[in-house]
Amino acid sequence: MTDDTRNINADLHCHSRYSDGRLEPAELVRRARDNGVDLLAITDHDELGGLDEAIAAAAELDLPFVPGVEVSVTWGGETIHIVGLLVDHRHPELVAGLEQTRAGRDLRAREMGRSLAAAGIPDTYDGALRHVGNPALVSRTHFARHLVERGVCRQVSDVFRRYLVEGKPGYVAHSWARLADAVGWIRAAGGVAVLAHPGRYPLGAVARRALFEEFRSAGGGALEVLSASHDAGQSRELGRAAIDLGLMASRGSDFHAPGESRIDLGDLPNLPAELTPVWQDWPEARAAAERRALSLPASGGKP
Repeated sequence: MTDDTRNINADLHCHSRYSDGRLEPAELVRRARDNGVDLLAITDHDELGGLDEAIAAAAELDLPFVPGVEVSVTWGGETIHIVGLLVDHRHPELVAGLEQTRAGRDLRAREMGRSLAAAGIPDTYDGALRHVGNPALVSRTHFARHLVERGVCRQVSDVFRRYLVEGKPGYVAHSWARLADAVGWIRAAGGVAVLAHPGRYPLGAVARRALFEEFRSAGGGALEVLSASHDAGQSRELGRAAIDLGLMASRGSDFHAPGESRIDLGDLPNLPAELTPVWQDWPEARAAAERRALSLPASGGKP
């Protein structure tokens, strides 16, 4: 792997309107290109439907692209996310697994609406639907956007803190996929499994280590070291964990929408030199490095 490949501006975690982002896949691809991203993956929650549009848009703009997905997992009573990268988005096992994972989302959303109504905020289910790009994927983010629109809270993060986390009105627990199953679906589809934003989960040191080890044992390939959810200290700690466990490292903005996400597409720093990028052997990464060297356009991660 050349230094040019190591330092490409890879953004391997973001969302379109097919899950809880605001932009259409083609708009997301265009924004990434305009922001200097060299290699992009769109990773919608439990959904593959926007990838054909994204692949076509990336080809038109000559932006190296890898298909992705973010699978919702229940582990230790917490919701954990596993990103799958470089997946065959038509693979039957992955498609069927995601269909199974999505099955309970509408029931959960209706129960969230009832819970918020009991807390004095009626009609939130119908309001959330107005923000949905994919009716099969009504999420907490759609409820949050509706509550901001109604003036209940000033911003999406306030809604989550006051209403949509455990112990607050509007929170409804849900059982997602098993960790081993999610990693298995990704690997069956030819992809690599990445533990998304590990620093975000409310786990103690012992539980976090157990999660990492179970993920590796299941066939997981990388930790998302750089994320909008991590501060510099967390990223350093996750980098050390990746080395210790023999896992590769990934980076992704987790971008959802302009003005809403903490970090825009392409605005993360480079991975530390001692880490092995998850994209190290990908033809798409070599194409990205060559494209960058030809200045079409020149770009790169932030130092």
